Amino acid sequence: MRVLITGLCGFIGHHVAEHLLEATDWELVGLDRIDATSTLHRLRHLECWPECGKRVTFVWHDLRAPINTTVDRQLGEVDAVLHLAASTHVDRSITEPLMFVHDNVLGTAHLLEWWRERVRIVKRTTFMMEDERAADPFFLYYGTDEVFGPAEVGQNFKEWDRYRSTNPYSASKAGGEELTCAYSNTYNLSACATHCMNIIGERQHPEKFIPMTIRKILNGELVTIHADATGKTASSRFYTYVGNIGPALKWIIDDAATQSRFEKWNLVGEREIDNLELCQHIARIVGKPLKYELVSFAMSRPGHDFRYSLDGAKLKEAGFAYPYTFEQGIERTVKWFLDHRDWLEG
Repeated sequence: MRVLITGLCGFIGHHVAEHLLEATDWELVGLDRIDATSTLHRLRHLECWPECGKRVTFVWHDLRAPINTTVDRQLGEVDAVLHLAASTHVDRSITEPLMFVHDNVLGTAHLLEWWRERVRIVKRTTFMMEDERAADPFFLYYGTDEVFGPAEVGQNFKEWDRYRSTNPYSASKAGGEELTCAYSNTYNLSACATHCMNIIGERQHPEKFIPMTIRKILNGELVTIHADATGKTASSRFYTYVGNIGPALKWIIDDAATQSRFEKWNLVGEREIDNLELCQHIARIVGKPLKYELVSFAMSRPGHDFRYSLDGAKLKEAGFAYPYTFEQGIERTVKWFLDHRDWLEG
């Protein structure tokens, strides 16, 4: 098995690669452009890297440009694509929306065009070899819960519910996801999409909420926590530990052989927690007091939603169980950053 991971050096990408290297004998091809949020230093922190790194081929390419013949040769033959590369910071999408369209929509289109040609060649070659039949290569699009927009209290969106993006980031991710669905339906490609909620874990970029909160608690700074319109009730999320993502995607890839049509899967944290409780939990692990201010989400910035929520029953009923609880994940995350404080400063 040879798998292409886009965004290999990103937060999600390198954790998924870590799991696949430890749990399988697969060969990995990592495609990345190395920008402000991705770094090869993430890979050298992996305990398995000295031994398993030899099973990884790195290819530099910016998906805002089509995959040319030179990059195609470097990528080589692959059995599956995990498209994890994306621009993800909501605030930046509000100030630079076109960058997110280029990265998340156009970049996905370029990758799908390359993949469509790859599958065509595989199927043509397989047809010519009457005594053999290759498995149909598989494409996984890594999406976000934010495509559904805000969820009312008690509302949990299922995989095929309607979309209602409220910022350029979520709209661009919805665009990439719908392109993947369209390519799968139009060209008969084996593909799926996931919707993942807020991911936490080691080596996350310091602009994200968890490392930013750890840094502010350590420095005795004020932590801003989004709240409802009254400014009294903190917003909430289903935080998911990144160590659960690799096993979930591996399970989906293994299940792909049984799929006859485009599928969607929600990857959901085990329980909902409001952001004030989360920050208090972090402060207890850090061992310092939390200084905070609740600020109405409507006043903090446009495009911010008070609550997101997904229904994770489909994956659970299909037989998958996450290996880590929320408590295990947040403790592993905070303690890692405390032991590697240089990662809190960017």
